[in-house]
Amino acid sequence: MQYKPNRLIGIFLLFVLSYATAQENIGQREKVKITSPLIDQQDQVTFNLFAPEAKEVFVQGNWNDKKQEMKKVDGVWTLTTEALQSDLYLYSFIVDQVKIQDPLNIYQMRDVNTNFSYFITGGNQSKAYTINDVAHGTVSKRWYASPTLGTTRRMTVYTPPNYEEGKQKYPVLYLLHGMGGDEEAWETLGRATQILDNLIAEGKVKPMIVVMPNGHTSNQAAPGESAKGLYPVEFMLPDVGTSDMERSFIDIIQFVESNYRVKKEKASRAIAGLSMGGSHTLFISSYLNNYFDYVGLFSAAFRLRANNESPVYTEFESNLERQKKNGYKLYWIGMGKTDFLYKIGEDYRKKLDAIQMPYTYRESEGGHTWSNWRLYLTEFLPQLF
Repeated sequence: MQYKPNRLIGIFLLFVLSYATAQENIGQREKVKITSPLIDQQDQVTFNLFAPEAKEVFVQGNWNDKKQEMKKVDGVWTLTTEALQSDLYLYSFIVDQVKIQDPLNIYQMRDVNTNFSYFITGGNQSKAYTINDVAHGTVSKRWYASPTLGTTRRMTVYTPPNYEEGKQKYPVLYLLHGMGGDEEAWETLGRATQILDNLIAEGKVKPMIVVMPNGHTSNQAAPGESAKGLYPVEFMLPDVGTSDMERSFIDIIQFVESNYRVKKEKASRAIAGLSMGGSHTLFISSYLNNYFDYVGLFSAAFRLRANNESPVYTEFESNLERQKKNGYKLYWIGMGKTDFLYKIGEDYRKKLDAIQMPYTYRESEGGHTWSNWRLYLTEFLPQLF
């Protein structure tokens, strides 16, 4: 359905005029004082939106497959969920068929090309995702040269607490995102840095360096962070399934081992990834078949382009046999019961079974979601090094 500009402007001005509380508006008294979202002790979440002229308003969140209709009382639309499980949740409002973020919630994050408001419920699992009063690592954005690709690219690097003050060397985990993502995905949506800080502080995880590269070789960096400029963000990019990421991964390893205090042996290298990053992981770890002692496949895709004749793919079976022969300490596979890649994962495990290649399999509830990938990371990390 098409909307005339004046209708969109009207919706926007409604929120701005009702809730403008920036510095220019200090001292102005709001007619209606509400908060959204509100989370009670039972982890029921209440959403509120002041939109007296709206005809219908829905909440659409990742805890439910369907949008939920809000009810209007004195111009305020409201909805309270059932008790939610311990997790981080994304949501939007749909106001007269226009999707917006919650104007009362300053906490937002981007997933591919869409912005969402978010909140975190209580409980043990989400405790790993929150920022707690513990020692914190450092997160940096590093540009590196990729001779294989003939360009410079950006990665996100987590160094553990006290890295800057010390002299010791650390093991490295290379953590790869899914299709449409970039070097910011695991840091934001995956809460990887909070998970690392918290599990290291609890003594459950050994201090390590975590490298989160950009797996889309079509882009040098996340949207708006390169000379490519401000461009429409796409989910499917030309590099998918070309083997460019796999062939150029050695450039990432060489940069990290030349610029950080790391242990430069197989026993101190791990690689893991979700979805497309899981595909990258299984092909990289077989292509560089004597580099990683720890491999993690989270809802992994398999071959993403059938007509590519790169040796990364055509020699995969023989590379996998070499990987098995060279040995490793952990080959970990996680998959949700309702994941759309479930059959692909099942077929891949049969391939591993056929060559008697050992692996650890973790099947969880749910599907192809960040909820599962964060869970897998919290379970995978304590098994490393």
